[in-house]
Amino acid sequence: MVSQPLVEATRDATSLLLRTEGLAKHYAVHRGLTDVFRGRQAGHVRALDGVDISVERGSTVAVVGESGSGKTTLARLILMLETPTAGLVEFEGSNLASLSPRGLRQIRQRMQAVFQDPASSLNPRQRVWDIVSHPLKTHGRVTSRADRIRQASELLELVELRSEDGRRLPHQFSLGQRQRIAIARAVALRPALIVADEPVSALDVSVQAQILNLLARLQKELGLSYVFISHDLRVVRHLSHWVYVMYGGRVVEEGPVDQIFEEPHHPYTQALLAAVPRVGTSPVVPVQGEPLNPRHVPVGCRFQSRCPYVRPECCESEPALDSVGATHASRCLVPLHQRQQSVPQEQVAE
Repeated sequence: MVSQPLVEATRDATSLLLRTEGLAKHYAVHRGLTDVFRGRQAGHVRALDGVDISVERGSTVAVVGESGSGKTTLARLILMLETPTAGLVEFEGSNLASLSPRGLRQIRQRMQAVFQDPASSLNPRQRVWDIVSHPLKTHGRVTSRADRIRQASELLELVELRSEDGRRLPHQFSLGQRQRIAIARAVALRPALIVADEPVSALDVSVQAQILNLLARLQKELGLSYVFISHDLRVVRHLSHWVYVMYGGRVVEEGPVDQIFEEPHHPYTQALLAAVPRVGTSPVVPVQGEPLNPRHVPVGCRFQSRCPYVRPECCESEPALDSVGATHASRCLVPLHQRQQSVPQEQVAE
C-alpha cells in the first residue's frame, strides 16, 4: 500500500520554497542550415507558455499531463538545465536566471533530480560507492576515500540497500534497485528540493509502490520537497499534496489533490481521470483526437479541438485560470453544471 501524503495541502507564502512566474520556453524552428547560419526562423515551438507554480517546504507538487504537455520542459527550466525564453524561476528567494555560474553551482546543492531511466543516469563503469558519493566529492563534502565510502554506505542503507552493495556495478542491480541508487545520489547533499521526472514509470506496479513509499519516508525524515512529474494519476493520488494539470504548455487546472480527483473541473482533467476508477461522481468523457501541436497553437482555448463541450467563444480568446473554489482554479469558459447536463448518457463514466 502506498503511503498517503504526509502534510495537508496548504498554500502558505511564508513556507514557499520555489515559484515560477510566467515561465516560458520557445524553440526556434529552421528550414535548414542556411536559416540557422543566417539567423532566420520558420517559426517556433511553444513548449511552455506562461506557467506559474509554487512549491512549499515539505510538500509534494505533482505536474501531470500527456506527453508533449510541457511537463519535462518545466522540470528542466526549474533545474536551470535550459534557459527560459521568458519568466522567472525563484528558489529560496533567489532568481536563478540572475545568478552567476558560481552562484548557480552553489544553489544546485539545494536542488537535485531523479530521472525516469536510472540506467541512463548511472555511469556503468563506476562502482556504486563512487556514483552515490560523486556529489559529495564534487562539492568538497568528503575528505578522503574512506570518508567517501563511509558516507556512500550510509546513503545506501538510507534507501534500503546494503552497504556492501557499493562494491558492485549498476548492471548488477534490478531496475528498481538502480532507481534507489539514483535516489541515494540525489539526497547525498541533503537538498531541499528534488525534481522527480517520471521516476517510477519504467517500473512494474509492485516496485512502483516500494519506491513511492521510500520517497514518502525520505520526505518525512529529511524534510524534502518534491516536484513530481508524472502521467500516472494513480501515483499522483497517493504521493502528492497539490496538483497542476498541464496541456499544451499551459496549466489548465490546479488545486489540492483531493479536489482534483473528487471534483475535477476542466474537461481535460476529467478525461485524464476517466481511466481511474472511483475518482468521484462527476461525469467524465474520454479524451478524443490528437494532442496539441506546439508549433500551431490556436487562438482561444488550447483544448478546443478535443473538447466535447466547445462553444464558439472558446475559439475567440483563451480562458483565464479562474477560481472555481477557495483553493481550486480551472481554465475553462463553460460552467461545470452546464457540461454535466450536456454529456450524452452513453459517455458518462460508470
